Parts: sequence; C-alpha cells; structure tokens
Amino acid sequence: MSASKKEEQGDAAADARLPAAHGQQADAQVASGQQAHGAVPEQKPRLSRHERIERWFQVATAVLLGVVAVATAWSSYQAARWNGTQSTLYAQASTLRAQASRATTLGGQLRIYDVNLFDEWLNAYSRGETKLADIYQRRFRAEYLPAFNAWLATNPFTSSNAPPGPTFMPQYKISLEQQGAQLEAAATRTFAQGQDANQHSDDYVLNTVFLAVVLLLVAIAERFEWHALRAVVLAFALLLLLFGLYHLVTYPIT
Repeated sequence: MSASKKEEQGDAAADARLPAAHGQQADAQVASGQQAHGAVPEQKPRLSRHERIERWFQVATAVLLGVVAVATAWSSYQAARWNGTQSTLYAQASTLRAQASRATTLGGQLRIYDVNLFDEWLNAYSRGETKLADIYQRRFRAEYLPAFNAWLATNPFTSSNAPPGPTFMPQYKISLEQQGAQLEAAATRTFAQGQDANQHSDDYVLNTVFLAVVLLLVAIAERFEWHALRAVVLAFALLLLLFGLYHLVTYPIT
C-alpha cells in the first residue's frame, strides 16, 4: 500500500509541474515576439511622385480658393457700398437743384418787383409828382437802394452815358439769385460725385466677375488628372486673381 501511494503522489506532482512549464514557455514566446517587434520598427510607405504632385496641387487650390473667396466678398461689399453712396448723392443733388430753382424763382420775382416799382417812380418823377415819387422810393427794397443811389449819381436825366436804370448798375444784386446760383453749382458738383460713385460701383461689379471666373477655373482644374493641363489652368486662374487683387488695391474705398 505504501508503494502505490508513493506512485500516486509522484504522478500528482508531475501533473502540477506541467501547467507551470507551459506557462513559462508561453511567456518566453511573448517576450521573444516583443523583442522581435522592437528590433524591426514599422516603416511608412514612401509617397510616389504622382502623389506628391497631387498634394501640392491640393495646397495650391486651397490657397487660391481662400484668397479669391475673401477678395470676392470684399469686392461685392464695396460695390454695394458705392451703389448706396451713388443713390445718396443723387438724392442730395435733386434736393439742391430744387432749392436752387426755388431761390432763383423768388429772385426773379423780386427783380420784376424792382423793375415795376422803378417804372412807377420814374413816371411819377417825370410828371413832377414828387410826393408820389417819394412814396414809391420808400418802397424800394434794401438791396435795391444802393443800385438806385448809384444810378442817380450818374446824372441819368442829363447824361447820355448813364445806364438805362438801376438794374444795370454793378451795385444791383439779388441775394436769392446768388443763392440759387450757388445751390445750382453745389447740385452740379454733387451729381458729378454721384456719377463717380456709380462708376466705382460698376468697377467693383466687373472686378467681382473676374474673381468669379477664377473660382470657375479652379473648379475646372480639379476635373483634370493631367498635371500639366491642370497647372496651366491654375496659372491662368492665378493671373486673373492677381489682376483682381490689383484692382482692389487701386480702387477707392467707401
């Protein structure tokens, strides 16, 4: 009985050592695998020449699109601003012209008043009705009196070189007529400024069209797989973009 027990105990000990041996062997295999991976680092595949050119085209296209997008937005904004300025200036010119017309009309009415009143004074004076002539003279306007007095100083009733009447004297001035002339000149200047603003707006609109062509060319270039043709199209788009940017730098800003 003792011999059989010893044999059983020996078999149990051998069975217990087998899993441990298998575990050590597995750990050794894992360690050897990790060492093998550490010794041979993973390398990325090198890009081909075609792929490198393709990436440069992508970068160039992105830069062109970014610049042309900003330039187009600025050109459109300035076109709208100048269009608004043009409308404002045209409205101001119309207002000034209406004021000039009103002042000129009132000035013409005052001129008719001066002439009619002078005729009545002259008729009364020529008939010797001094009291009536004095009444008419007191009704002369303040602006008219300097010209009337200057005309009397020329001895008009005896001198043939005297002017026909006070309205022909250099002292005769109607402030409303002068104001009307100034307002008319201001209206003309304002209208000319409105025309300039309209031209600036048209210039910016045309420049926006150039920039839109750049966007079209960039989009067309993306459809070509032939690098040479794509480069030609992008180069032409770049020239148009530089042309548009030159305009944005030189055009006036509002």
